[in-house]
Amino acid sequence: MTVFQPGHIAEQEDHRAGDGGIFVRAWRRAGDFRRDEGGALILFALFIFILMLLIGGMAVDFMRFETTRTKIQNTVDRAVLAAASLNQTRDPADVVQDYFDKAGLGGALQNVIVEDDLNHRKVQAIARADINTFFLHMSDINTLSAPGGGTAEEKVTNVEVSLVLDISGSMGRESSTGGTKIELLRDAAKDFVDTVLNDDAEDKISLSLISYSAQVNAGPDIFNQMNVKGSYIDATHNYSHCIEFETADFNTAELDLYKTYRQGQHFSPYNYYDSDGTLTYTNCPKYERDRIIAFSQDKSELKDRIEDLEPEANTAIHMGMKWGTALLDPSTRPIASGLIGMGKVDNVFNGRPADYDDEDTLKVIVLMTDGENVNTLRVKRRHYNSTWEYNYWNTHKVPWSSSYLYYKYTAAQADDMLDNICDAAKAQGIKVYTVGFEVGNHGASVMENCATQPSYFFRVEGIEIADAFQAIANDINRLRLTQ
Repeated sequence: MTVFQPGHIAEQEDHRAGDGGIFVRAWRRAGDFRRDEGGALILFALFIFILMLLIGGMAVDFMRFETTRTKIQNTVDRAVLAAASLNQTRDPADVVQDYFDKAGLGGALQNVIVEDDLNHRKVQAIARADINTFFLHMSDINTLSAPGGGTAEEKVTNVEVSLVLDISGSMGRESSTGGTKIELLRDAAKDFVDTVLNDDAEDKISLSLISYSAQVNAGPDIFNQMNVKGSYIDATHNYSHCIEFETADFNTAELDLYKTYRQGQHFSPYNYYDSDGTLTYTNCPKYERDRIIAFSQDKSELKDRIEDLEPEANTAIHMGMKWGTALLDPSTRPIASGLIGMGKVDNVFNGRPADYDDEDTLKVIVLMTDGENVNTLRVKRRHYNSTWEYNYWNTHKVPWSSSYLYYKYTAAQADDMLDNICDAAKAQGIKVYTVGFEVGNHGASVMENCATQPSYFFRVEGIEIADAFQAIANDINRLRLTQ
């Protein structure tokens, strides 16, 4: 029989109470922890810190991606431009690969597509490089692929060029680097013709050669297609074939074939004669070598004409510019058609000059001088008003006496007319390059103002003229990055 002692019962009750107290106290402490917000803030701060590390790491990966992509794209652009040049003879795909190898991206080049024919070359390159990620792989992005691609095309489109050359008397002087200025011009202009009318330009590029001094000799083939009367009488003469333009004619690019022009006077105020006793250094250049060659692609004909150029008379830059502009203006299309009918221009150039809004045609003037405009002389009417006077002044020097000669316009007026015709050309989208060959500051200023933009003006000394003409020719044949 078990005997329960009061003290023993009390100990057991305390023990049960003690067990219940531990659980209660633990539960109470857990509740206190749930109610304590300080722990939540620590967790949130830890989360933000990790997120910032991840974003910073992603930025590093993306920066590496963008650096590689830019390098690939720049390499593509340079490579396709070089490969598409019609002047380079290597395989275009090899050229592109060399650019990538030298850039340390040889493995990035995936494909090169080449379209190559006689007048056109198109090179397309596609590249891609995979970049292993440092941080983005934590988001299951193990690589980033940096792409690059581009296309370059050199295409001999339709180009119309007017090459306007100064043959005034000062071109016979010595240049700063030796040799006469006319000799240096001949070499530079012939190289220009070879570069512009390369073999790939056949039937695409037409070139008009205009030489000028005090006037421009249009030549009988052009002259006879215009409405022209003699200087003071209706009869014209055959000693030379110049057209007298009036001030208003320099305000427009067109040549109005419905207008009646006056024929340029034939005379000389100088004591220079040919072997046949006729005057040379005439106000209107009289030789075949001085006549315009229009809409030509015959390199031999053009270079032979350039080689024959000789210095004579004084300077009227605005006259050369007027003719250079007119032969790019659609108004002279009937003249081109007439020359085609005579067999003087290739039939492929039927329809030239093209309309100004023809997207496939580029129109360019290259205007060169070694000086500046001067006062322009004419014979007074009472000394020049019949066929007899034409014959007389072909063999007799006109006296400098004020009773014989007068100024048709001054040098300042000529500069104004030059400014006007340059503005008219540029307004029609004609690209105007100008070359000042050993010119003074005034001549340089006038020629720079005429150019399409300052970078299209070349002020050169001596043999630098060859570099200027070559730079212009290369620009005409320049590459175009199409995408």
